[in-house]
Amino acid sequence: MAEELIISTSENKSEKYDILILQIEALVTGEEDMIANLANIASALRYTMNFFWVGFYIVKDNQLVLGPFQGPIACTRIQKGKGVCGTAWEQKKTILVPDVDQFPGHIACSSDSKSEIVLPAFKNNEVALILDVDSDQLNDFDEVDRENLTKVIQIIEGFLK
Repeated sequence: MAEELIISTSENKSEKYDILILQIEALVTGEEDMIANLANIASALRYTMNFFWVGFYIVKDNQLVLGPFQGPIACTRIQKGKGVCGTAWEQKKTILVPDVDQFPGHIACSSDSKSEIVLPAFKNNEVALILDVDSDQLNDFDEVDRENLTKVIQIIEGFLK
């Protein structure tokens, strides 16, 4: 396990992700506790990429229940099909939202959130949890984020099995 997070000073987002993903792999290697791993991943993502909010919603009793996160307080429970997270769960796909105010049914856990990317992680072909990343800037996420956060999801799926 890594003891210290090395934050890249590069202005290049892809390079930051390259260094971060290697560190996330080191953080979770040998650790079997899902909550501990998700907590470290949320922290690593928020502090390396300077995201406004990073967190996980875990599928429990047919709801998304707030798990480890970094940032302001958040919605505790989300129903399937509701908001960006519930829609990503229902559709079983990543959703990138350039302007949350334009997303039908967006749940405003924080009025400071302006754009969002939400990715599902699967266990036994079902959504087990959601990674939710928010920005306080409009149109802050792109294909570089989608590609690299998908790599983070693949790491998570490795310890969900």
